[in-house]
Formats: sequence, structure tokens, C-alpha cells
Amino acid sequence: MATASKKPAAKKTTLDDETTLVKDLADIMDKAGLAELEYKTETLAIRLSRLSGAAPVPAIQPVAATAAPLVPKSAGNPAVDTTENPADHPGAVKSPMVGTVYTAPEPDAPAFIREGDSVSQGQTILIVEAMKVMNPITAPKTGTVVKIFVQNAQPVEFGEALVIVE
Repeated sequence: MATASKKPAAKKTTLDDETTLVKDLADIMDKAGLAELEYKTETLAIRLSRLSGAAPVPAIQPVAATAAPLVPKSAGNPAVDTTENPADHPGAVKSPMVGTVYTAPEPDAPAFIREGDSVSQGQTILIVEAMKVMNPITAPKTGTVVKIFVQNAQPVEFGEALVIVE
């Protein structure tokens, strides 16, 4: 009776085999410098990701640290106080996902926006690439670009302030 329930064509994997496979895949991620890795077979699917961890945080801190000197309070623009969290500003356009921000549609093309530019609601102002998908970031309202917090090809976190539009 026990032999009737076995499938002769399928190889049974043990927990040890799967654990070893996950460790091997993690080693591959480390050596290749990957943020994500996906492995699929007919009987098994594994996805490893470091995007939700704390690793990208150091890339964000220099942006916040350099943002304060760029717009000092004495600059005559009290509406943009970068000593506070820029994401709390009412005109902040935040990243809807973790990814890489691009300021232009192509590497040699001019930037979508510059500080001081007027934008219309729905106008593409940046692109955030996530998992090889280009996601346009549009202006939530018509206004003026007061501050741009990101540079081209910079990694960004979910909820990070990208631009302030007033």
C-alpha cells in the first residue's frame, strides 16, 4: 500500500536539501552583489530578496545630510525646511516603491524637471525602476518644483521624499 502512493518520476527533496539550496543561493547573491534572486523548478520556487532590509539606508543618509546645506533657512524660502523630514512636507512627492530613480527618460536626454520648473498635474517628473520595470512618477498637482532631493541612478526607499512641488 505504501508503494502505491509514491510517484516514481518525482525526486523527493528533504528539508536539508532545501536548506542547503537556500544557503547556496544566498552565497551566489553575496558573490554577485545581487539584491534579489529567484530560482524555480517544476516542484520548487524560491525567491530571496534584500530590498526590504536595512541595507539601502546608508545610501539615503548622505542625501538627507547634504540636503540641509543646499536650502538654508536664511535663503528666504521658509516653506522648504530641510532640517525636518522632507517626506513630511505637504508638497513632497514620495517614492511609491523601493528602486532606482532616474531623472531623465534616457541616459543622454535632458532631465524631466529642474528646480524652479513649473509642472502640471500628471506630468512625468521622474522614473523609479523596480525589478526591471520603469514606473513613471507623476506630479500630484500643478505647481513649481521647489526642491529635488535625488540624483540620477540613486537607490530610493519606499516613502522617501523625491521632490517637493508647491
